[in-house]
Amino acid sequence: MNNWFMLTLVGNDRPGIVAHISAALYDAGCNLGEASMMRLGGNFTIMLMVKYEGKAKALGDVIEPVADSMGLHYHVDHIKAHLHQHLLPDVRITVYGADRSGIVAKVSGALTEAGLHILDLESDVAGSEDKPIYIMHIEGHASEGIEALRSALEIVATEGVEVSLSPIETMMG
Repeated sequence: MNNWFMLTLVGNDRPGIVAHISAALYDAGCNLGEASMMRLGGNFTIMLMVKYEGKAKALGDVIEPVADSMGLHYHVDHIKAHLHQHLLPDVRITVYGADRSGIVAKVSGALTEAGLHILDLESDVAGSEDKPIYIMHIEGHASEGIEALRSALEIVATEGVEVSLSPIETMMG
C-alpha cells in the first residue's frame, strides 16, 4: 500500500537542508511529489508531498534523526495526493505600500469577495527598519473575471497601497 503524506519542516536556514532531507527520504524508498521550499526571515521551510509505503509514524522515524541533527522541526500529515489536478493561475497581482498590520487580510478579503481563488502568495518586507515597505505577489484564478478584481483593487488602493493586476497567458503559440 502506498500512502501520500505532507511533510513540513522549518528551522534556521543553513546549507544542506534539502540535500540531507531528500537523501533520507530516498534511502527509505520514498518518492517525492510537489514541493515548496523557501527562505523566510532567516528560516528555511519545506512543504513536501511524500509517497511512502509505511505509516505517518514510520515516516517521522525516517525524518527525525536528520531533522534533529539540523535543528529542524517537522510535522507529517496523511493526505490525498491529487497530483496533476492543477487549477492554473490566470491573473497576477502585485501590492506594495507602507508596512502595517492588516494588509494581507484586507487585500485577500477584497480579492476573495471579487472571486479570486489564491493559488500562490509570496510577500517580503523591503525598505528600511524606519520605513518598511510590504510587497505581496499573488497568483490566482479569477472565477468572476478580471474586471471584478480590478474594482476590488481600486477600493484597496484608496487605503494607501499601490496595486497592479495583469492577466497570465497560459496558452502560448
